[in-house]
Amino acid sequence: MSENQEKWLNFSVEEYHERFRNVKESMQRKGIEVLIITDPANMNYVTGFDGWSFYVHQCVIVVDSLEQPLWVGRGQDSNSARLTSWLDNENIFSYTDDYVHSMIKHPMEYVADLLKSKGLDKKNIATEMDAYYYTAKCQERLTASLPHANFMDGNNLVNWVKLVKSDSEIEFMKRAGKIVERAMQVAYDSVDVGVRQCDAAAEVYKALISGTKEYGGDYSSIIPLMPAGKRTSTPHLSWTDELYKDGDTVILELSGNYKRYHCPLARTMVLGSSVNQKVKDLGEVVAEGLNNTLLGIKPGLTCEEVERIWARSIAKSGFIKDSRIGYSTGLNFPPDWGERTASVRPGDKTVLKENMTFHIIPGVWLDDYGVEVSETFRVTKDGCEVFTNFKRALLTK
Repeated sequence: MSENQEKWLNFSVEEYHERFRNVKESMQRKGIEVLIITDPANMNYVTGFDGWSFYVHQCVIVVDSLEQPLWVGRGQDSNSARLTSWLDNENIFSYTDDYVHSMIKHPMEYVADLLKSKGLDKKNIATEMDAYYYTAKCQERLTASLPHANFMDGNNLVNWVKLVKSDSEIEFMKRAGKIVERAMQVAYDSVDVGVRQCDAAAEVYKALISGTKEYGGDYSSIIPLMPAGKRTSTPHLSWTDELYKDGDTVILELSGNYKRYHCPLARTMVLGSSVNQKVKDLGEVVAEGLNNTLLGIKPGLTCEEVERIWARSIAKSGFIKDSRIGYSTGLNFPPDWGERTASVRPGDKTVLKENMTFHIIPGVWLDDYGVEVSETFRVTKDGCEVFTNFKRALLTK
């Protein structure tokens, strides 16, 4: 690798080598000889590749016998692989543009031909069968083109490998935390009676992307979720072009992002001189439950044991939450900042280890309103470290 190429990497080549080895070790334990990675975050994790090209088919291929992964993508995106990955040029392969959105040929046929050329067409080949950008047509074309291969499900293999973060990754998430702290303050300052919701959202976007004086932000994998009024009764709505009104409850669920590493943060605020008592009561219950849960986290606990701390805290209130209260988070691309592995809920027996990172978001959504208060943290040797410092309570204005 040339010095000019290495300067574009977010991590040392040695760290990428370690990730590559860890993925191959996981493959070997599962009897997988070839792993085709199509999740953009997993492609990035293994190679460093970073481009807004995941709307066309692309992949990284890990072969147990090769010293580097293979990148495959659209021809015009191949320079992105050269600029952002640690791969040698000989391991970057591109298909011509007549494969793009074609009714006649498919990029996975190109992948199949590449595997055939390297004598890999009779191997145990695993694909990420439930990845967002891996379609049914991808699997159909690949299996039809490789009739002698033994296909396996490699879904979330890389996701589980990246569950425990390196110190360098933790530093990126801490920087994302500083970015979202600032953006949350901007949100609080911008949201007000008589202001258009879209104008407040624009200020939040500006803060998330401009970042801090020391470092800028990246685009988040989920838009700022900023519902107001009755729209707070459900978690995944955002702004409109309506004006904020006196008495509105407003949920602010944002995420800082530094070099694709996320730090989500949620708060709820109420506008006007008086706060609905039901909203106030729910806000106190959610904040207290979150505080108790964070205090109880330590390595060795399972995810379901962490959820029980929350459940015991809110049991006396009469409120009920029937969805998970958190999930692993970190490196990701749209449409999600969650890692799709460990969830903080009953039945999840994932054991917490040092440098695992989670977004814990015990939101409660009722018929007419809802409250979210969340934190992103890493598991430490004897507890947890929260990445942000913002008032952990129902906000009023």
